[in-house]
Amino acid sequence: QVQLVESGGGLVQAGGSLRLSCAASGTFFRINDMAWYREAPGKQRELVALISNSKITVYADSVKGRSTMSRDNAKNTVYLQMNSLKPSDTAVYYCNADVSHSDTRKIYWGQGTQVTVSS
Repeated sequence: QVQLVESGGGLVQAGGSLRLSCAASGTFFRINDMAWYREAPGKQRELVALISNSKITVYADSVKGRSTMSRDNAKNTVYLQMNSLKPSDTAVYYCNADVSHSDTRKIYWGQGTQVTVSS
């Protein structure tokens, strides 16, 4: 089993910045892709950014140019630096990991961290 623990959410004014962290712990063979998703009230959960084990990144158009996802494989931790935040970025942000075990492959989710951007 793998546990994902997010941190770094909070309340920030429009134009501000936040850095989210997600640390993975537990027993596994390898962590493959990791990603950040977000879910705003009344909306479906959507992909924000993804990073592969080799640190290739993909971003949603809505955050491209304003956000940077990085990864520390030694610490099994990913980060999402978000700049120039907008009220439309308000959502619960969830960490996601594609994990290989010795005999299977599973997707794990964190508990979520709230990001609120005030206008």
